Amino acid sequence: MIRINLLPIRAAKKKETALQQIIILAGSVILVLVVVLSFWGVKLGQIAGVEKDIKADEARLAELKTRIGKLDQINKLKEEVKKKLDVLALLRKNKTGPATRLAALSDVTPDQLWLEKYRENGDQINISGLALNEELIAQFIRALEDSPEYEQVDLMVSEQKDVSGTKLKRFDLKFKIERPVVVATPTAKK
Repeated sequence: MIRINLLPIRAAKKKETALQQIIILAGSVILVLVVVLSFWGVKLGQIAGVEKDIKADEARLAELKTRIGKLDQINKLKEEVKKKLDVLALLRKNKTGPATRLAALSDVTPDQLWLEKYRENGDQINISGLALNEELIAQFIRALEDSPEYEQVDLMVSEQKDVSGTKLKRFDLKFKIERPVVVATPTAKK
């Protein structure tokens, strides 16, 4: 019988399969490394893009914060100016003084009535004068009461006085300056 030694062929096949398996393993490892490195590169690119977006958004946020700060300053200044304008309007509305009060007093004074003394203390006014008769004094008191400038008119003294041979009536009046009611309007906050 003839015997054929197949051992070297089997060994060669084993070497060949081992070599193929090593090549397949190395190829698989290289393929896995390539896939992993490509995913890693893609993720690094995404991270860099997101970091760039974050920096751009932070810069935009800082710019918006400065604009908001400027707007807040402008709104503060606007409120201050509005308050000042309200105060000025209130002062203009309530503008009174001796000149306006004396003009109003002159408007209501009858012809044959003379004022000798005018004294103002706060909102209290005292005047003294001479009139030809009591009717003129009464007419003057009614005119003062009807005036929007004065209130609570009281006759303190009324007596007869002889001036250069003419009998006149001397009088003292006491009254208050009428203050308009001030209604403060609240400012709306935004």
